[in-house]
Amino acid sequence: MFKRVVVQLAAGFTLGAASLAVQAIDITGAGASFPYPAYAKWAAKYHQETGNRINYQSIGSGGGQQQIIAKTVDFGASDDPMKAAALEENNLLQFPAIIGGTVPVINVTGVKPGELKLTGAIIADIFLAKITKWDDDAIKAINPELKLPASDIIVVHRSDGSGTTFGWTNYLSKVSSDWKDKVGEGKAVKWPAGQGGKGNEGVAAYVRQLKNSIGYVEYAYAKQNNLSWTQMQNQDGQFVQPSQEAFAAAAANADWNSVPGMGVVLTNETGQASWPVTSASFILMHKKQDNAAKAQEVLKFFDWAFKNGAPMAQELDYVPMPDNVTQQIRDLWTAQITDKDNAAIWK
Repeated sequence: MFKRVVVQLAAGFTLGAASLAVQAIDITGAGASFPYPAYAKWAAKYHQETGNRINYQSIGSGGGQQQIIAKTVDFGASDDPMKAAALEENNLLQFPAIIGGTVPVINVTGVKPGELKLTGAIIADIFLAKITKWDDDAIKAINPELKLPASDIIVVHRSDGSGTTFGWTNYLSKVSSDWKDKVGEGKAVKWPAGQGGKGNEGVAAYVRQLKNSIGYVEYAYAKQNNLSWTQMQNQDGQFVQPSQEAFAAAAANADWNSVPGMGVVLTNETGQASWPVTSASFILMHKKQDNAAKAQEVLKFFDWAFKNGAPMAQELDYVPMPDNVTQQIRDLWTAQITDKDNAAIWK
């Protein structure tokens, strides 16, 4: 099922059967491509159990934020958490739904997944076009056992407004002062080099096609597209492989109440086992709902996912939200999401 829907990523997904159309409640969402593989599996199973359909468009975090503000979808999704002022201005509630990791992916002949080691400083210099060859001395120094080609590095980045890009550039800004000063962080930046692909899907496709390329995608996309990922050096100086355990280690000490909208950024966290580019993905909903039935169905879906979706998320190497955090989220639903008459929708 997963392989089939991945082919349709750019178009999003609609999960449902015609025979259930009369009874089904159709819910629409749009935004981040980072969590799409997990949301697709959740939605398929949820439809199977309830008959209700979730239509989620994988258009990037920037698009997700724009569409929920415009009220063209029932929920938005973003890996770049909205700041307190923007949430207040648009009367939005934000909560984390899932945690995952962004990984460097490469297409270098003879280099298998997880063999190449990279530091944050080296990655920044590659994306700054300061390191332009795969056999650069800096890369060879930490990979003496690998035979690297004297070939130009082709950089692939996102072309759309992207929460994955926010996490990537936020991390690079933390580990490279040169990157911070020249490029900075954001859902969209002025890239010094390379070519752009739309969504995690587009970046994965370009890296798969272009020899000697490097890009960045959520880990599930690397595995499903048979791409070679790299090891990364974390803040504790350890070279680590991407894994659910490494993402969980990075999120282990997150204080979700320390930031308005629970918008915790998990990049470059301490811990010997921590993956350095770990991110939460967030859901956005209007606090005052014009259609209480649809809002309630959105909340039912995520409540179901929190209770039942962990095994499916873990199969794809995502990290489910801890039970104590999901209970905090449900309390926020009760307190802040209301119908037109200010009555609580989630009770």
